Order: sequence, then structure tokens, then C-alpha cells
Amino acid sequence: MFPKYDLIVVGAGHAGCEAAASAANLGSKVLLVTMNLQTIAQMSCNPAMGGIAKGQIVREIDALGGYSGIVSDKSMIQFRMLNRSKGPAMWSPRVQSDRALFASIWRKMLEETTNIDFYQDTVKGILVKDGVVYGVKTGLGHEIIANAVVLTNGTFLNGVIHIGEKNFGGGRIAEKSSEGITEQLTSLGFETARLKTGTPPRIDGRSLDYSKMEEQKGDEEIIGFSYLDVNHITPNQQKSCWITYTNAKVHELLKTGFDQSPMYQGRIQGTGPRYCPSIEDKISRFAQRDRHQLFVEPEGNNTIEIYVNGFSTSLPENIQYQALRMVPGFEKCKMFRPGYAIEYDYFPPTQLKFSLETKLIDNLFFAGQINGTTGYEEAACQGLIAGINAHQKVKNQEAFILKRSEAYIGVLIDDLINKGTDEPYRMFTSRAEFRTLLRQDNADLRLTEKSYRLGLASQERMEKVKSKTENIKKVKEVLSSLNLEPEETNVFLESVQSSTLVTKQKASQVLLRPMIGLKEMINQIPKIKEALKGFDNEELEESEIQIKYETYIEKEKELVIKMNQLEDLIIPDNFNYDKLVSLSNEARQKFIKIKPKTLGQASRISGVNPSDVQILMVFMGR
Repeated sequence: MFPKYDLIVVGAGHAGCEAAASAANLGSKVLLVTMNLQTIAQMSCNPAMGGIAKGQIVREIDALGGYSGIVSDKSMIQFRMLNRSKGPAMWSPRVQSDRALFASIWRKMLEETTNIDFYQDTVKGILVKDGVVYGVKTGLGHEIIANAVVLTNGTFLNGVIHIGEKNFGGGRIAEKSSEGITEQLTSLGFETARLKTGTPPRIDGRSLDYSKMEEQKGDEEIIGFSYLDVNHITPNQQKSCWITYTNAKVHELLKTGFDQSPMYQGRIQGTGPRYCPSIEDKISRFAQRDRHQLFVEPEGNNTIEIYVNGFSTSLPENIQYQALRMVPGFEKCKMFRPGYAIEYDYFPPTQLKFSLETKLIDNLFFAGQINGTTGYEEAACQGLIAGINAHQKVKNQEAFILKRSEAYIGVLIDDLINKGTDEPYRMFTSRAEFRTLLRQDNADLRLTEKSYRLGLASQERMEKVKSKTENIKKVKEVLSSLNLEPEETNVFLESVQSSTLVTKQKASQVLLRPMIGLKEMINQIPKIKEALKGFDNEELEESEIQIKYETYIEKEKELVIKMNQLEDLIIPDNFNYDKLVSLSNEARQKFIKIKPKTLGQASRISGVNPSDVQILMVFMGR
């Protein structure tokens, strides 16, 4: 019934979809197995993509030739560039998505991708012989053979849903959990643990009074995620989100349900996400605050359903309902479904190689929440990398690995493998020490050529990067050679309260001043407008960033060179740490468990001190 595949991807969430697409586009024959073909790429939680640091990840996925950016752009109902008031290293794109359209576009793109087959069934286990995976076994009893397997099981592995004192098996509400895989992997020697995540109630938008809320409109300029020319909605087609707040009365009512809360009564054993806590967790942890912000987000263009971002909860339904009715604008709200918590199995990611292949079983890859992460974007980028590397492995090609200095994706995977996680891992700009280099605007300049050489990024993408690079160079040359006379410049400088020119000055020097932007210079100084005619906004903005932040960028590049010197010092796989008696016991145990490949990796392992790295460096030097 089934041919032999190069690769089987188990699960069709964000990680599974990117894994299947990347491997197939590289030339592997892929089977995507999912429990329900109607829920491919479903947005299980909030209907949005991107945000702080997550937006950078989506742009990196797109620059590498993944699909998430294109799908997000085609299904957006609102676009915002977050943190515009801060430096460009902090700018993060975010879209509000049409939930149904997002999933349907993803499925359409997968179905149009040559080399992907689909099958609806539950995977009960993997087929392993002599430490190598060679396929999967399904609930219907099929044994499907493949050279590699990528597990992207999300929250389905022994998933348990909690609502108040009720709990039942499930991977998402109204969807059954998956059993068998955890037990088999544990028997093969894998370490496993439990995590928890949650979701808020969904509300009938017709029952809300938006006059009591703050309107949050989209940006006038819609940039999007993809570096390809994807048609965007126009600014006036955007749907607004809204902001409201809880209050002391809401908090007091929620507290009356704490004695029925699965979290406080110990029925949930898994750790929840620190940076996306439930509303009951916020009230408990931040008792001094008398209100918390709620984002009222539409689920799409053709639905009245509303997502209440910030009100994630597992309290009893009646408590959720009564508390929501005390929120301004929600006095007459009708609930479509209550919020709930879900507890699931994951596998600590220190058991993986940088390629996301497991250390215990050859040709077996993990991606997404199975690795202890949370978030669509984190899952999608892992799926992309796992799919690429599964293809590379079965084709006997070198693994594709991104460094911390090259991508947020590299930071995420490096953190997971070196530090592990005992709570759902979420990406932030603060996790990236080279965030001035890893901006959202330059992901294509950083990554597309790498992917093109691999065979994933298209010729079209590569041509666009070449053109953009050449035009940025031209813009910078124009600005560094163009002299501005005082009489043509001072009116503009006075209007932005900047000191006037006494003698002529290069345009690039004027641009270095604080509170002065290239867009304003183009609009106010005819000579610059004429000189930069024909360059698009993306090229102009990238040129401005490179000019304004040149000193910071160069400093970070110097730090990268220093860090890479440690990365070049390879530690042999069979290195005997026991003979280094000066090592701390914790460092020795961590080195033996994680088996770092380089001194750089060894230095980033949680619990390892600089003195331990020095001891290792001295010994290797000998």
C-alpha cells in the first residue's frame, strides 16, 4: 500500500508542515502523517504570527525558503511593526491572522508541493533496528518504511486537558491524545518529562461593547514577513484589535475558584510557560497589581469569534464566565468555549544534536513542542531545520547548522541543546547576544545565500538578495558623496530642532544625527529626493540602519570573531572527561551527558564555569 519514503513527518502542526515542505523542496519523497487532515497547520491558540523576537524568526524562515511568512502575509487581517520607538534590533513584525484562511492556505501550499504525500492515521510507534529508525507503525496497523522520521507531536503525547476539577485525555479540545510513542521512546532510553500550556476562552464578538475598550489599529505601512512579492491587504482593509483590563472585582471572583483550580490543587504536574502565565497565575504572582491588560483579538474576517489574549485559564467554566462579565466591555458576553490547560509529554532537548537528530537513535529527528518549546514560530523554525537535516542525512550530505551569530534560529537551537529547558521555552530578543546583527530587516541578507547553496531558497529569492545588496551599496555611496549646502538643509534641520549647518556637510553625516531619518530627509530636501529616486523603501531603510548603527554593528562583528575562535576548537566525540581531575563535578557530568562538539558549545552549557572551560582549553592545547 505504501512505497518506501525518504522521510516520514509525524504531525501536521507548524513544525510538521515546515519539515515536510523543506525536505520535499530539497528533493526528498515525504509522507506527512496526521491524526486529522482537517486540522493541518491549525492555530491552536492565538490567531497571530510574529511579535517580539518571534517576528525575526518568521522572517528567517522565509529567507531560508520556508512557507510560514508567505502564509502569514496572505492570511493577515492586521499588521504591526512592534517596538518602532526603539532601535532597529528590537523591531519585530506581527500579524493578526484569519485563523481559517491561515490553515487553508498552508494546506493548499503543501498540496501544491511536489514530493509530499498525505495520510490520516495515528502513529503509535517508530520502527527501530540496531539503533536506526526505519519507519513508523500506525493505529491501523500499517508499518510504513522510510529512511528518516521527524516527530512533531505538539501537545498530543499523552495529553490531558484540565478545566476546573474536570480532566480528560486530549491533544487539543475535541481532539484525542496520542499514546504509545512516549512509552516506546522511554524504553529505548530517552528521558521524558511533562509540561503545561493553556488557552483562553473564545467569545461571541456580537456580545461585546467595544465603546468601553481602547482601539488598536494596524500600521499605515504594511511590510509583512515575506521577502517575496506577496500581495498584502491595504491599510484600510485591516481589522482592529481592542484593549481592555481586568480589575479588583474580577480578581476577587477568580480567587473563589482557586480551590477548584487544577494548578493549585496539584492535579497538573507539568511546568507552565513563565512568560505567558494563566490569569490565575498572574493574580497569584503579581498580587500588588489591581489590573491586567487583555487584548481582544478577532479570529478572522468571516467569523464573529473573539480570542481573549491574556485571559488563559483552567478555572471552572462558571468562574471564567462570571469573571469575564466583570471586565469592561464584556458585561453581556457570551462564551463559545471555555479556556483550558493542557499537560503533555516532552523530551528534554539536551538529547539532540544541533541538526535536531536524536543522539540515541540515528535518523530520528524531533521538532516543536516535543522539544519543550512553546509558540508557532519556535515550532516552525525547528521543523524547517529538522526537515532540511533529515533530507541531508538520508542523502549523505553535511548537516545544515546555524550559529548563534547567524540567526535567532541558531540561538534557539543552541539554547535548547546546551541548556535544556524545564519550562516551555519562548524566544526573546534578550536571549540573543548579537541582536544588532540579527535584525528582522536583514534576515534575507544573512541567510538566503546559505539556503540557496543548499538547494532550498529559489533562484528568485537569490536574485532579489543580489539586487537588494547592490542597491544598498549604491544608496550608501550616494549619501556619503552628496554634499548638502546650509541654505537647502537648514529649514529642515530647524523643523526637527537640530542644529543648523554653517558649512556644507555630507548627507550621511547629517543622517547620523539623532531624531533625523532618511525618509524625512527625502521628503524635505529635494537634492536627496532626486538622488535616491528609484530605490524602494526596503533598500532605503536597510541603508539607513547600516549607516546609523555602523559602529555597533562592527563591534558585534568583532565579538563574533572572538566567539568563533572557540567554535573552531573541536572536541573529539570520544574525549575522556574523567581524566581531567580539575573539572568541577557538575561540569564533568554535563560534558559527559551533552557531549559538546566545540569549546564554544561547552562554554554555553548551563552550570559550566569559565574555569572549567579554561581547564578544557589548556588540556586540548597540550
